[in-house]
Amino acid sequence: MTESESKQMEHWIAQFRKGAVSRREFLARTTMLLAAGTAIGSMPSIGRADDVQPKAGGFARFGLSDASQNDTLDPGTWVTSFTGAAFNGSLCNNLTEILPDGSITGDLAESFEPEDGAKRWVFKLRDGVTFHDGKSLKAEDVKQSFLHHMAEDSSSGARAIVAQVESIEADGDKAIFTLKTGNADFPYLVTDYHLSIFPANADGTGIDFARGAGTGAFTLESFEPGIGVRMKRNPNYHKNNKPYFDEVEFVSVTEPTARLNALLTGEVHVINDVDVRNVPLIERNPDFAITRTPSLRHFTFDMNTSVAPFDNPDVRLALKYAIDRDDIIDKVFLGEALKGNDNPVSNVMEYYADTPPQYEYNIEKAKEHLAKAGLDSLTIDLSAAEAAFPGAVEAAVLFKEHAAPAGITINVVREADDGYWENVWLKKPFNGCDWFGRATLDWLFATSYTSDSPWNNTGWKNAHFDELHALARVETDHSKRAVIYKEMQQMLHDDGGVMTVAFVNYLYGMSGRIGHGEIGGILPADNMRMSERWWFKD
Repeated sequence: MTESESKQMEHWIAQFRKGAVSRREFLARTTMLLAAGTAIGSMPSIGRADDVQPKAGGFARFGLSDASQNDTLDPGTWVTSFTGAAFNGSLCNNLTEILPDGSITGDLAESFEPEDGAKRWVFKLRDGVTFHDGKSLKAEDVKQSFLHHMAEDSSSGARAIVAQVESIEADGDKAIFTLKTGNADFPYLVTDYHLSIFPANADGTGIDFARGAGTGAFTLESFEPGIGVRMKRNPNYHKNNKPYFDEVEFVSVTEPTARLNALLTGEVHVINDVDVRNVPLIERNPDFAITRTPSLRHFTFDMNTSVAPFDNPDVRLALKYAIDRDDIIDKVFLGEALKGNDNPVSNVMEYYADTPPQYEYNIEKAKEHLAKAGLDSLTIDLSAAEAAFPGAVEAAVLFKEHAAPAGITINVVREADDGYWENVWLKKPFNGCDWFGRATLDWLFATSYTSDSPWNNTGWKNAHFDELHALARVETDHSKRAVIYKEMQQMLHDDGGVMTVAFVNYLYGMSGRIGHGEIGGILPADNMRMSERWWFKD
């Protein structure tokens, strides 16, 4: 490899590590360079897996940031990384699974095939899968698990996904979904962590989730909402040799310093959402490690556009120009983030589109839009908590300082961490939010931005956006689909109520004893499956 090619390789490695390019683009670029003369063995490792082979045994404890006393075993209520990792990723399985490299594979379904232009999907279930109570998995369990989210009064986070389902048929070992329109992304959508499969009730209506008897890698030992969950290895798990741990416990540790201390004292082996200020402290200690996983995760301040004053688009634009995102990234995230531009689509996603202009801190523009709204000043409340996203309160305080010269007074309301997702999110008109992202744009928009989205935190409703979403879902031509998605992203940027402050990596602190493969970054906690995929090295 020439010196020029080596520099190019270093460039693409750096871009991938900070999440600026997708895995697909990274592999395409570096493969071309490798073909020019580099042996594969000389290529530096990217987000590499541990060389140590997985070992079985041990009791692993995970200290996670966002448990709540309101947590339940009802899959329709799961919102956080805690419920996702502890329940979906440990107690349960889905029909399909997203692997760490972003590809899709069967989980409870050994195969899935489209028919009738992807309007009909046939999922063939694996033979021999059992629930933790010994009951065999049947297609009726799948049917009832989906119907649980399809009720008219359902508030499930998966409601927008199942809304496209016309009917579900349980036919022997096959679960057959007929959709209202074709959707080639459907196998990705059924990985949604709400769509965990539980046993159907004996009377054929609904599911029995209260006992926590899923099909997952671990069986439930105890669950105390807001405190923790303890589980034991499922000896009858359908994935060979998994899980590796004998026991796992998920512990609620909301406060960042408490999580750090829990890790350093050995109380837990893994923590999530490491405070960026503590990264050097952990990295200097040879007994611990920091793992950065490029992700789709983004932190936002969301304005409810259905209520005053956020129903005025010029008020929204005034606020978008009144925040100094660079200052927040420097002071709160210490550079461990990429600046957002009020487009919730990460630049590593397929169909990502640049949405100009970049909202830069501009007091004069903020005043200009405030004047267009008929105002010379504005006073608003902004709800924030550490539970909203790491650093949310500090970011909100900085935003308050940024906005003041424009005549905008922001009262930062420090909300309680416990119960934030039940009492503030989707309820208060201006609040901080932590979005995990979704594997496809269809999924992302259906969850949070179409008019009927269950998690439409901004209350933004646009009939044309909804029409475009429906068109993109059935469009099979890649270039035409890209044009549609570009217009949708521009609409959100120009008119929407989401203020995307930054896109961030997932930051994990872990004991040096913990081993793992490549870590998935579409969802937190290795796409919610760290308890199943990780192991102790010793």
